[in-house]
Amino acid sequence: MTEAPRTETELIQLAATGDSDAFGALVQPHLALFHNGIQRILGNTADTQDALQDALMSIHRDLPRFEGRSRFSSWGYKICLNAALMVRRSRVRLHDMERAEGLAIGPFDERGHHTEQDRTPEWQEEAQAHQLVERQEMRECLTRALDELPDSHRMVFVLKDLEEWETDDIARHLQLTPAAVRQRLHRSRTLLQARLRTFVLGGHP
Repeated sequence: MTEAPRTETELIQLAATGDSDAFGALVQPHLALFHNGIQRILGNTADTQDALQDALMSIHRDLPRFEGRSRFSSWGYKICLNAALMVRRSRVRLHDMERAEGLAIGPFDERGHHTEQDRTPEWQEEAQAHQLVERQEMRECLTRALDELPDSHRMVFVLKDLEEWETDDIARHLQLTPAAVRQRLHRSRTLLQARLRTFVLGGHP
């Protein structure tokens, strides 16, 4: 008789005891998710592979402490994002548009939006862009646009607008002040707006 496929819970239990085959079967269905999450943050194939390997080792090491309060994929995905942050911190570049930090672009609210409406760049396409992001062509456009952002700004946009992290959590992980996070988020949205507007309006980015 053919042995029935093991459930994810069974694989977790076996992998936590050191069963390498069970661990491989456990993470295999989620590798694309883990890889893509890291790739969106780092934007570099070599660094993504390094971070993914680090993340998988962390997942393997911490698996005995996994309590099942969330889905394994969600738990592992967070570990992957943290691994990407660690790799990114190890290769911070001094020329990453740090000069933009001093721009007088006004105050921001807790969600990173400009509080002075008359100075807020138009973002009328934002809602439509979020609706389209599930479509392949929009994902490709967004990926290209994100690649054009400097690391420090892409990180903030991905964590806030795509991963929905809280501003204070982003600030803590990136070792920034909440105000600096809001400034980088605003700058990222402004740059992405210029790139995405043509697509949303029916042109080619």
